[in-house]
Amino acid sequence: MPHKEGSLEAPTRHPLDWRSDAFYDQAQLDTELTRVFDICAGCRRCVSLCGAFPALFDLVDETDSGEAHDVDKAQFPKVVDQCYLCDLCYMTKCPYVPPHPWNVDFPHLMLRAKAIHYRNGEVQLRDRVLSNTDALGHLAGIPVVTQTVNAVNGTKAMRAVMEDALGVDRKAWLPSFAARKFRSAASKATASEVRDGERTPGKVAIYATCYVNFNEPGIGHDLLAVLDHNAIPYVLVKSEACCGMPLLEQGNLEGVAKKQAENMPVLAQYAREGYALLGAVPSCVLMYKHELPLMFPDDADTRAVSEAFWDPFEYFVARNRDGLLKTDFRTPLGNVSYHVPCHARVQNIGRKTSDLLSLVPETKVNVVERCSGHAGTFGVKKEFHAMAMKIGAPVFKQMAQGEPDFVSSDCQLAGHHIVQGIDENKLGNAQGGPPLAHPLTLLRRAYGI
Repeated sequence: MPHKEGSLEAPTRHPLDWRSDAFYDQAQLDTELTRVFDICAGCRRCVSLCGAFPALFDLVDETDSGEAHDVDKAQFPKVVDQCYLCDLCYMTKCPYVPPHPWNVDFPHLMLRAKAIHYRNGEVQLRDRVLSNTDALGHLAGIPVVTQTVNAVNGTKAMRAVMEDALGVDRKAWLPSFAARKFRSAASKATASEVRDGERTPGKVAIYATCYVNFNEPGIGHDLLAVLDHNAIPYVLVKSEACCGMPLLEQGNLEGVAKKQAENMPVLAQYAREGYALLGAVPSCVLMYKHELPLMFPDDADTRAVSEAFWDPFEYFVARNRDGLLKTDFRTPLGNVSYHVPCHARVQNIGRKTSDLLSLVPETKVNVVERCSGHAGTFGVKKEFHAMAMKIGAPVFKQMAQGEPDFVSSDCQLAGHHIVQGIDENKLGNAQGGPPLAHPLTLLRRAYGI
């Protein structure tokens, strides 16, 4: 492939033509994979991002010609399986994304391949289970079930059984289920209605997210406390289902469509009533801001929700810029090692979390902007856990430097993965690694509330 300069224009993304017959045509997919792999093999700029590109380049280098178009197409899944749709290659590395005429969108090409695999039934039971967060979440809040599942997660013998049965790596960190769901516990704490003269301008509708609702409700309660402290009126959205990101990662686009149909009428009502929609998980925010609008470009509700959705710290920084956020911080945070998750980076909102935490007196924020390797369910799978730890190794070292008082990431899954990496590599002090605290938890701590 002849060399051509990359585009200097801002990246743009084409809608995903996932409902067309051509999208699922294997021959057409193989042709496009070959075209893009040829371009990638001639560039190799993304070699350090994840396992997909080294896998591709190894396949190319093993051919007699050293050309991607001579790779056996039966080997293409080795590349596809390593992609966990972080989008970093598209948003931060690739010089050939649209509007460049080569029109390279590597993540969405991998998504297309995953969608064909899923439609053909080429998906494991493990992947169907892990991606069905709504069904798993029904276990949370049921005392006997919750206690049993949490006990299994912490038992070596049962983790070995789980590894054999489901392919979930016995060494990978797994989240526990909460004894009480966030939405249940917070339902009585949503009396912050809009009352003229009593609240500052602006109002928030909180999309709890599966993870906060079922696994770590404390993050949600920290968000409510910060909103209360700043006299920002809020409500919990009246009903919600999974955003669909775990299904997207598996290529289950029809499953994503079902979640979109369930969520959008509810969320769009809040958007049109002037609420800022907040979710405390970057992947969920990304889904509503960017991925769903690309899947449903002509849907008015989806566009309205996209325009109304905010990352929490993006929202707080905007209010601070308008002079509406309290900065009466009482408690220094010391040294904070803060990891910027991939799904926050690709939203192009800047380092809003570190910007706000840096306003806290006697606080130093060490920002690490590199993939942790966890990426949703990828990091817990038996065949990929070791790769996830390898990808995250540089992050583990950077996050442990300087004996931080806290390790933090907007993505709590990445945060736990980082803490596991610090502990396993003995990068902490004699007492162990630094504690993990979500940025919203740190912000609440700084306010002293």
